[in-house]
Amino acid sequence: MAGEAAEDDRRGGLGLAARLALAWRTLRGTVDEADAGIATATIRPAAAPHPQTALIEALIDGLHGAAIVLDREGRVIAFNDEAVSIAPALRHGEPALISLRMPELVDAIRRTAKRREPQRVEFFERVPTDRWFEAFVTPVKPPGERAGDLVLLTFNDLTPLRRVEEMRADFIANASHELRTPLAALLGFIETLQGPAKNDVAAREKFLGIMQAQATRMARLIDDLLSLSSIELNAHLQPSTPVELAPIVRQVVDGLMTLARDREVEINVEASQEPLVVLGERDELIRALENLVENALKYGAAGKRVDITLTRGQTRAGAPEARITVRDFGPGIAPEHLPRLTERFYRVDVSDSRAQGGTGLGLALVKHVLNRHGGRLSIESTLGAGAAFTMHLPLSSGDAPSA
Repeated sequence: MAGEAAEDDRRGGLGLAARLALAWRTLRGTVDEADAGIATATIRPAAAPHPQTALIEALIDGLHGAAIVLDREGRVIAFNDEAVSIAPALRHGEPALISLRMPELVDAIRRTAKRREPQRVEFFERVPTDRWFEAFVTPVKPPGERAGDLVLLTFNDLTPLRRVEEMRADFIANASHELRTPLAALLGFIETLQGPAKNDVAAREKFLGIMQAQATRMARLIDDLLSLSSIELNAHLQPSTPVELAPIVRQVVDGLMTLARDREVEINVEASQEPLVVLGERDELIRALENLVENALKYGAAGKRVDITLTRGQTRAGAPEARITVRDFGPGIAPEHLPRLTERFYRVDVSDSRAQGGTGLGLALVKHVLNRHGGRLSIESTLGAGAAFTMHLPLSSGDAPSA
């Protein structure tokens, strides 16, 4: 898909090049037949832009990506708004090599000027953020002329594709690591039980308990991975079933009361008296809220209390929304961790998370569930004062809730 898109953009750039050639020839009236060349060694004073180059800028403004047009001496004739984000120093009439400081791109422009052949090049920028681009450098040859008058530069932003590739690689590496650890423990205990501890009843009972915990951890990880995959597969399909949120809150709290008693944590629920109905998938919403409440009971147990509130609110744009807040009074989370909490396999404390049976996917699952429902997750925390996780969901209007 990415290759086809790049090929389409390349063809589009060449088609635009032909239109630019005709426009430029029309503007100049006559064309010097001397071979064109990009000025590389000598930087000449900036020339005033041709008053009719507005026609060329109108042509490249229609492109969805960045585009720059140079004259035969390598001066900037025109560029669109997207090009400024790549090269903020672009100025009409100035040599392009002053503002285009990417070595790969400069070399491609020089090769195009010398060979009069299109060039394709990829380059990477670190400032202000990491970004990847591909550029097509196309000589524009007016009909009937030996040499071109213009050079057209078009750009494609490869950053989203590269980031997806990195995320996929990180995901595979993390998932493999998370599965390998309990699997290695299981194999080790099985080998021990088959050998030295074959007839040791006490050791067998101890090892079987550990093996069960490790197998449960793998099962939960696989379950979370499958849930996350299913949600992402249907991310473009927004649910259309009316669901009331108060029964969901009660069901989640009832299901986790055993864990709360084991941790000696008190759960307080405060829900709005008015029905708060959203369009959603009931099971997904239950799973998301379960993750938040379970995390509060496990990691915020030191506070001995978890508050759950269901209220009506408004988005920044004034649209009505439902808010489910799960607040614990545990140790809290340091500010540097907050932006990354919803990343897959990200943990504030790896050893503590694994000891609690966490997979590192819970908050990622919550985020994707809310994204699918048109909502969002907000997180507030202060070290030593606990943390609050809020599910924001757009309210439905005029629909009866499902049973």
